[in-house]
Amino acid sequence: MIFRSLRLPAAALALMLVAAPAMSQTPMDDPLDARDAKRVDRMEKVVRELRAIVFQAQSTGKPVVVQPADTDARMQDLATRIGDLEQSLTKLNGSLETTTHELDQTRRDNTALQGQVKALTDRLTAAEQKATEAATPPPAPVAEQAPAPAAPTKVSATAAFAQARQLMLSGDYDAAQGAFGDYVQAYPDGPKTPEARYWLGKTLSVKGAHAEAAGAYIGAIRGWPQTAWAPDAVVELSRSLVALKKPADACQTLAELGKRYPKAPAAVTARAAAVRAQAKCS
Repeated sequence: MIFRSLRLPAAALALMLVAAPAMSQTPMDDPLDARDAKRVDRMEKVVRELRAIVFQAQSTGKPVVVQPADTDARMQDLATRIGDLEQSLTKLNGSLETTTHELDQTRRDNTALQGQVKALTDRLTAAEQKATEAATPPPAPVAEQAPAPAAPTKVSATAAFAQARQLMLSGDYDAAQGAFGDYVQAYPDGPKTPEARYWLGKTLSVKGAHAEAAGAYIGAIRGWPQTAWAPDAVVELSRSLVALKKPADACQTLAELGKRYPKAPAAVTARAAAVRAQAKCS
């Protein structure tokens, strides 16, 4: 609402009253288009409002209240609503761009993680293959044709394992290494062969033959046997890998310890923690 106090001289008011009809009745040389017609309508409306203001001022001498056209108020309200909608749309576009960026970043991170997992798996497979190849002794030169050994029996297999184990307990690691190696060759599919490979790896670790020891440990834990010695074989394999300067493969091996043998003895888990620190596992 706009309040105006008008005190107009009588001559000026009379001039406005005479000029207004004349303005509205002045003929135009050219036809009016729709836009010009609307402008003339608005001008006539303003003139009518001014006339009302003049009459009110003359009759009452009080301040005159001028009310804007209803169309202007509606246009202002519509402009405000359009502005609000534009702001909401801008915020929505910003949120959509942020979400799209975060989704793209998540996809890139997932792709990178998959690549890291594949690379780690490939390294572990390559390390296992190298360790197995290193543990396989080269063929001995043929000097004399040795007589074929007699076919072993179940009793001789048990006795051979017990003899090799006794050599290990007595500290004769060289003899124990030979005995366990012979056992593995003679009984490759025997029920005690995985354990024989484990003890063979122990004798090789004592002598510093880490590559051969790693191959023996891998053969011992193939298939993840649920035996008393299997958790220690996993730790020994990780130690051999650290000695071979393969800390990443050692960490991967130690990660399997908790998955495959969650109830491993405390002494074994303590040794595993020491190896994990040595390999600087994350």
